[in-house]
Amino acid sequence: MTNRMILNETSYFGPGARYQIVDEVKRRGFKKALVVTDKVLVKTGVVAKVTSILDEAGLPYELFDEVVPNPTMKVVKAGLAAFARSKADYLIAIGGGSPQDTSKAIGIISNNPEFSDIRSLEGVAATKKPAVPMIALATTAGTAAEVTINYVITDEEKRRKFVCVDPHDIPIVAIIDADLMSSMPKSLKAATGMDALTHAIEGFITKGAWELTDALHLKAIEIIARSLRASCAGDAQGVIDMALGQYVAGMGFSNVGLGLVHGMAHPLGAFYDTPHGVANAVLLPTVMAYNADYTGEKYRAIATAMGVKGLEGKPIAEVRGIAVDTVTRLGHDVGIPASLREVGVKEADIPALAAAALADVCTGGNPRDTNVGEIATLYRSIF
Repeated sequence: MTNRMILNETSYFGPGARYQIVDEVKRRGFKKALVVTDKVLVKTGVVAKVTSILDEAGLPYELFDEVVPNPTMKVVKAGLAAFARSKADYLIAIGGGSPQDTSKAIGIISNNPEFSDIRSLEGVAATKKPAVPMIALATTAGTAAEVTINYVITDEEKRRKFVCVDPHDIPIVAIIDADLMSSMPKSLKAATGMDALTHAIEGFITKGAWELTDALHLKAIEIIARSLRASCAGDAQGVIDMALGQYVAGMGFSNVGLGLVHGMAHPLGAFYDTPHGVANAVLLPTVMAYNADYTGEKYRAIATAMGVKGLEGKPIAEVRGIAVDTVTRLGHDVGIPASLREVGVKEADIPALAAAALADVCTGGNPRDTNVGEIATLYRSIF
């Protein structure tokens, strides 16, 4: 079996890392950027922390701030039009997963116009050219979109989210600057942080996992478990550590895929616009319990990485329960809802949600094979 690893060309970490953008732009000879972001980040001044650097350096750009949570095909089309009008030759994505995923779609389609039907990008698209060069600046500690080869778009007409996997979409430069994350409210830190933990745990137990990605995922679990509570409490070092932990998780799962948690979370975003991190966090303990008997000794490693002591010699069935309880407790401590009802899910929609989850590309990587009936049962168990 051949295992593949694809990572960023260049990444910068630490408070103030955003200032490296000037040298990167000049070194690469870029002329003009389209800055892709959302109105909230503009209003809160986060975008200005980057654009002021461009202004001072005399680097031209235009702003596209129409991105929405769970970005839609409509938003991608608007971004494509804005990019064409701007005559830009590179993209700067400022935000969490939504601006970065939107930028990936814009960059891929702009350089591969035969995929102008956005739905044609679902799954592994056979694009021939790398996307428009993209510099990604993360403002949340969760999605790791700045280091992954994946992006997710919502088909608003069909009420579904679809995952696109393409090595051509990876940003050429990633900037993980905790200064851009410091203004996140506690609820967003919690949701994105639990999203990162889900990436690490699902990537660790997915069917495609192997030793190199296992090492990355275990380290990510360790960093996130020790840092998320502190980050949510406003601790500056906690924010810095979460910024690193989510990136390390992204290095792994981008290359081996995810599982049923994501498969079940994507329909919630499509049906109800549920924030992706919240959807993952609500689902994670239940799906972990569902998968437990198909994971060998891996839950012992997860619990140990999360700081649980004294697991040596304990029966694996007991250890698996401890791992699930430890994840549940972390979610509770940072304020994650306990049920799907609390995030607006309608019980009558469960059959449609289950069918969509089974069809999701992430579900195929789950360590336990599943079916629509079992997925529906899982949804109902936490309704």
